Amino acid sequence: MSDLDLLTQSLARNVKRWRTERGFTLDTLAGRAGVSRGMLIQIEQARTNPSLGTVVKIGDALGVSITTLLDYEQGPKVRIIPADQAVRLWHTDAGSYNRLLAGTEAPGPLEMWEWRLMPGEGSPSDPHPAGTVELVHVTAGELSLTVDGVDHRVPEGASASFEADTPHTYANEGAVPTEMVMAVSVPPVR
Repeated sequence: MSDLDLLTQSLARNVKRWRTERGFTLDTLAGRAGVSRGMLIQIEQARTNPSLGTVVKIGDALGVSITTLLDYEQGPKVRIIPADQAVRLWHTDAGSYNRLLAGTEAPGPLEMWEWRLMPGEGSPSDPHPAGTVELVHVTAGELSLTVDGVDHRVPEGASASFEADTPHTYANEGAVPTEMVMAVSVPPVR
């Protein structure tokens, strides 16, 4: 079985588990996540590989991290994630990518990401639930961060924090790759 098949099956099992635990019908979760009921059915039956944006929306609506949605089983209190098990959820032919390094529920989803953006590339993000905060630390190049239509430059070695409940975009407008580490904290579902 391929890694993608394992991820698809884990996502199917965990979306259904968390939807049931929250007492959400398919229609309720579809409405909360802004995802079609048909897409949720396909995900829960492991018949599709949804986009990163779709998985983020479902996780936000359920109040769980992407790590939780993709996790095979609940681990011990200390969990070591080997480098080769970090999940790459987005990539481009030019070499841009992101990798989910680790995540937990604390008390809401808390995720740590590694990003690489090649020159001229970017990745937009829909607004997350109110109270979501993101932290970024640029380790190479310069990040062009747009939050709610306002552009910000984050140079190598600098960090930024922002409320992520508005549209935001990570981009590289420079001539060298941009590399960064990002943490996302989402409040628990009420």
